[in-house]
Amino acid sequence: MPEAVIVATARSPIGRAAKGSLRDLRPDDLATTIIDAALSKVPQLDRTLIEDLYLGCGLPGGEQGFNMARVVATQLGLDGLPGATVTRYCSSSLQTTRMAFHAIKAGEGDIFLSAGVETVSRYARGSSDGLPSALQAQLGGGWENPKFDEARARTKSYAEGGRTWHDPREDGQIPDVYIAMGQTAENLAQIKGVSRQDMDEFGVRSQNLAEKAIADGFWEREITPVTLPDGTVVSQDDGPRAGVTLEAVSQLKPVFRPDGRVTAGNCCPLNDGAAAVVIMSDTKARELGITPLARIISTGVTALSPEIMGLGPVEASRQALKRAGMTIDDVDLVEINEAFAAQVIPSYRDLGIPIEKLNVNGGAIAVGHPFGSTGARITGTLLNALDWHDKSIGLETMCVGGGQGMAMVLERLS
Repeated sequence: MPEAVIVATARSPIGRAAKGSLRDLRPDDLATTIIDAALSKVPQLDRTLIEDLYLGCGLPGGEQGFNMARVVATQLGLDGLPGATVTRYCSSSLQTTRMAFHAIKAGEGDIFLSAGVETVSRYARGSSDGLPSALQAQLGGGWENPKFDEARARTKSYAEGGRTWHDPREDGQIPDVYIAMGQTAENLAQIKGVSRQDMDEFGVRSQNLAEKAIADGFWEREITPVTLPDGTVVSQDDGPRAGVTLEAVSQLKPVFRPDGRVTAGNCCPLNDGAAAVVIMSDTKARELGITPLARIISTGVTALSPEIMGLGPVEASRQALKRAGMTIDDVDLVEINEAFAAQVIPSYRDLGIPIEKLNVNGGAIAVGHPFGSTGARITGTLLNALDWHDKSIGLETMCVGGGQGMAMVLERLS
């Protein structure tokens, strides 16, 4: 059975949504640029041999609508390249890597592109207050099924400070699938005993580690500069802030509940960005004389109540590790997507991950989380970190809006 290996990765800088550096770039154009950059790293590859392009996008619509993967394929000049646009929300471009992994293991192809993009800045506008309609859905409003009215009313009472979360199934109720992600973080902080100080300290850690990694040259190794329509070249992430202190972060006000713990300092911002991974069979890589960066060992996907979706990494990681025949002790470095400190903290604690192995160069709280591209971005970051620290086994995992978790185990090869 062939092995699936990663031979190249690339990512854009990550911009702040609406006011950031990438706001003037269309998502299809940004994805095309980054996929082209990844392919340029393997010049031995005849691009006409690529068998499919899987493109992750968290919230398709507007400029991210239709089958954007096929748009990108044609913009790459590859009229014969099929394309599928996939959404599994925050893990969309980890899902696309999983699809390529499965296709290769099944013997249904040798060369695939896995990529992801999200440009929150350019979401389709569709509300009186100017907030993007798709983003309203993410924040808990717009396009909901009336079947969940009772569940949303319960979430509203959480938000107003009127009740403490407990499993709605215990009362014969359905969970709120439209619950705002910040509310899920507040729920987890309550039931897992994560304090505001715990969360603020983690947020500061992310910013401080990212600042050090910038100074050390870590991030520039994986970022592909992009050119804006006006000719400006963007080569750095917008998000990381220098000199962040616990004293300053502790002064920020809660965002989702009057008495809450989630603030702008301990959760990820809204972002724009793209990332890509070139995946092929080990036999094809040898045939083409390409040295693989890593081998995909296993993946996992699990689900849980949408109201505590932030614990998704726990069971997904356990599943992927079991399939790999490993335990967490076999893993050298771990990347958990930092949607909220409130969900990363109980996830790494429950998994028994030593903090010194976790997000060692900072994470999404500092760098950002463009939903559709985060899976592929973290893959590149994990491989970068394994190489940087001369380590072998890496685990990538994340929670997913709607109550899911995904994970992947990798082995660095070069």
